[in-house]
Amino acid sequence: MDEQRYCVTFPEDAVSISVTAGTTVLAAAIAAGLKPDAPCGGRGTCGKCLVRITAGRDHLTMAGGPVPGDELLPACQLLVGGDVSAVFPHHGENRILTGGISMADTTAAGDGEFFAMAAFDVGTTSLVGYLLDGRTGGQLAVDSRLNPQTQFGADVVARGSYAMEHGVEPLTTAIREALDEMLGNLCHAAKCRREDVRLISAVGNTCMHHLLLGYSPAPLMVAPYMPQHRAAEVRPGKDLGFHMAPDGRVRILPCIAGFVGADTVGCLLACGWDHRDPLTLMIDIGTNGEMVLGNRRRSVTCSTAAGPAFEGAKIRFGMRGADGAIDHVFTGDDGAIHYSVVGGGEAQGICGSGLLDAVAVLLELGVVDETGRFDPDGPAALGLADGKPAYYFNDTVCLTQSDIREVQLAKAAIAAGIRLLCDRLGIAVRDIEQVLIAGAFGNYMSPDSACAIGLLPKILREKIIPVGNAAGEGAKLAVREDFQFELASRLAGEVEFLELANDPRFQDIFVDELSFDSDEED
Repeated sequence: MDEQRYCVTFPEDAVSISVTAGTTVLAAAIAAGLKPDAPCGGRGTCGKCLVRITAGRDHLTMAGGPVPGDELLPACQLLVGGDVSAVFPHHGENRILTGGISMADTTAAGDGEFFAMAAFDVGTTSLVGYLLDGRTGGQLAVDSRLNPQTQFGADVVARGSYAMEHGVEPLTTAIREALDEMLGNLCHAAKCRREDVRLISAVGNTCMHHLLLGYSPAPLMVAPYMPQHRAAEVRPGKDLGFHMAPDGRVRILPCIAGFVGADTVGCLLACGWDHRDPLTLMIDIGTNGEMVLGNRRRSVTCSTAAGPAFEGAKIRFGMRGADGAIDHVFTGDDGAIHYSVVGGGEAQGICGSGLLDAVAVLLELGVVDETGRFDPDGPAALGLADGKPAYYFNDTVCLTQSDIREVQLAKAAIAAGIRLLCDRLGIAVRDIEQVLIAGAFGNYMSPDSACAIGLLPKILREKIIPVGNAAGEGAKLAVREDFQFELASRLAGEVEFLELANDPRFQDIFVDELSFDSDEED
């Protein structure tokens, strides 16, 4: 007997799809080719895949109970039992960092017949592509977008779990199609042909690396968290879904460890690590937080699960840096708390840089104490969210006690990682000469706020240098010059990896760093 099927329509996207009874609205959207945001991978824990039902509300049931009367409902929990129309609210264009600073030595190519090269930074949250003139290395075009894999989860753990449960193919297909479409956009912007593109490079964390190449990320999900494949690769472009020159190739930079990937290697290239003498701490705070400490003589790296809070995945009103996001919070001359909003309109949520500022300001004013608790008798009026104290920016957007705790967990992970890296090298924090902050969050965050809450040691405040999308810059270097691609493998092999989960001291140091008053200026 055939299963009953129903039509789910997404009118704003002008698509419809036929699904079987019991399919979730989220699964229908994914099957229809949409890219809905589902940070928890459809497990019903994040409340971010909100959808507005415009027709057929009576044809839905809610996983675990009846459908409530709310205007916006979690798509992953809505089960289809009849024809339905639904709309995913749009938060405007996302602010994606494309620019970076390269400190590496480079050479310019000569003249000759025109050809093009492309470089991609395959981030967990966002994708950035660059088209380059193959003769000179000059940049011809840039394109960026959200990683479509966000429909399967916000972080690498959620996506790895999805791949283990459903197979790698959906995630691999999603990323390959997105990159190929971006390549088409780049060529169109530069007024060149796809056939002109002879060489492509790509960087990404280890999970993104595996999913792009079609490797199972299963080994990354369990101890000892070892990659299935770490070495640099060169693949025919057509094998990875790229429509480019018939003999076009793709260079994939090497990974270092399970959660320190080719994007970190790209950062090392961009920072000129092979000739760097100052004792340097390089941090890329994205959805994952990778750190490297050292110089050209010796370096140690580690990874911390710090990014999800600053990407908004576990924050009640957390969102990416799109229109409507609170991006900075500060005290005015009147002593009151003020904030700015991306796009200048009404605040709809708060992004990572705003979250960091908000906690720093609330801490400074005594609204939050060093343990992370709201002080109901503090200088700012607090409201209630789910019966617990919360600070409201407007009638809707607030910062909850749970949000503060998420920031504490993220800050403690980064701070503990820094201390253990210093210990491995036998140095004190004060011995660090430069701090290079890579990635979008690092570019937009306030260094003062980062130091105020202890995300970075206060003693390093004047040593902080933002370097933008260093991973993308490294990808460009690796496609421009053969020796840079070869150098990537050397750097990846020389950096020592510190697995924090296996260090018996990590948990104690992590707990110490949970306090907002834990900074040790050693």
